[in-house]
Amino acid sequence: MNMKATSFDIAYRAGVSQSTVSRALRNSPLVNEETRLKVQAIAKELNYKVDKNARNLRSQQSNTIALLLFEDSTSDDSQINPFFLSMLGSITRACANKGYDLLVSFQQMDNDWHAEFEDTNKADGIILLGYGDYVEYKKKLVQLHEQGTHFVRWGAEVKDMQVATLGCDNIHGGMQLTQHLMHKGREHCAFIGTASRHAPEFNDRYKGHVKALKKAGKTVDADLQVDALYTEEAGYLATKELLAQGVSFDSLFGACDLIAIGAIRAIKEHGLKIPDDVAVVGFDDIPMANFVNPPLTTAKQDTMLAGKLLVDNLLNLIAGEEPKTMLIPSQLIERGSTNI
Repeated sequence: MNMKATSFDIAYRAGVSQSTVSRALRNSPLVNEETRLKVQAIAKELNYKVDKNARNLRSQQSNTIALLLFEDSTSDDSQINPFFLSMLGSITRACANKGYDLLVSFQQMDNDWHAEFEDTNKADGIILLGYGDYVEYKKKLVQLHEQGTHFVRWGAEVKDMQVATLGCDNIHGGMQLTQHLMHKGREHCAFIGTASRHAPEFNDRYKGHVKALKKAGKTVDADLQVDALYTEEAGYLATKELLAQGVSFDSLFGACDLIAIGAIRAIKEHGLKIPDDVAVVGFDDIPMANFVNPPLTTAKQDTMLAGKLLVDNLLNLIAGEEPKTMLIPSQLIERGSTNI
C-alpha cells in the first residue's frame, strides 16, 4: 500500500527544511525562485496535496477571501452590476494564483460583516464591491475599521478614514470624456448622474466634467445636471425629465454605461438622432456598451488589473502593511455614439 507523501518527504528530496517547503508551496517571497520551483516540482512528482484543514488549524487562517457584492436592481436575474461581473472573474483568477479560495456573497446592510466572516475564521479578509447609497454604506466601513477587520474596497477615496481603497481616477476620466465631446464641437453637455456624497464616484466624474468645461472657458449650467443612480431605468427616467423641461443640449454624459444606455432610449423616443442631434458618452465599458445602437463611447476601467490589485492589496494588509489608496487611469473608447 502506497503511503501518502508528506512535506517532510519533499524537504528530504529538496535538501531544505520543512518550513521552507511550506513557504515555497504558498509562493512566499521569502523563498528564492530556484528553490520554490524545485520544491513545487518535487511536490507535483510525489502527487503531494496540501492538507488545508491542518494548515489552517496551525495558522489560525482560513486561506479564504470573502468577496461581498452589493445587490443591484438589474434587467436580468443576476442582481449584480455588469461592471462588477467582469471584475469578479479577475478576482477569482487572482485568488487562485495566490492559492486562496474565494467566498462570494451579497452584502446585507443590516449584517455584522466582521462577525460573519473574519471573526468566525471563514475568511482572512474581505473585498467590497459596490455600495448603493454611500451615506448609509459608510457606517459599515466605520464599523469594519473600528473592529480591525482586514478589508479593501473598490470605489472613491475615503478622505476622513484610513481605508485600503482601489478605484478609478474618476475626475480625470470625467474630464477626458467631456473634452472629447467638446472636440467633437458640442457646446451644451448634460450630465445624468447623482453628483453628491451619496454617490462619490459619480460625483468625482461630475467634478471632472465641470473642470473640463471651466478649463475651456464655458459656463456650468446647473439645469443640465439631473440625479440618477446606477441603473438603465434611472438614466431613462432622468433623461425624459430633462427633455420634458425643454433645456437645450447637444451632448449627454451618463455617469455610468447603464445610465447612458437608458438615456439613449429616452433620446430616441423623443425623436432625436444619436449622434447627429445628441452625442452620448458613458463610463465603465461594460460588454453591453459595444452592442447598443449606436455603440457607446465610454471610459474603460481595467477590471483585469483591478481584480489583481484588490487581491494583492488585501494580502499585503493581512501581512501587516498600512492601508493605502490607489487610483487606476481610465481609457477613452470612441464608438458610434459620438462619431458622425
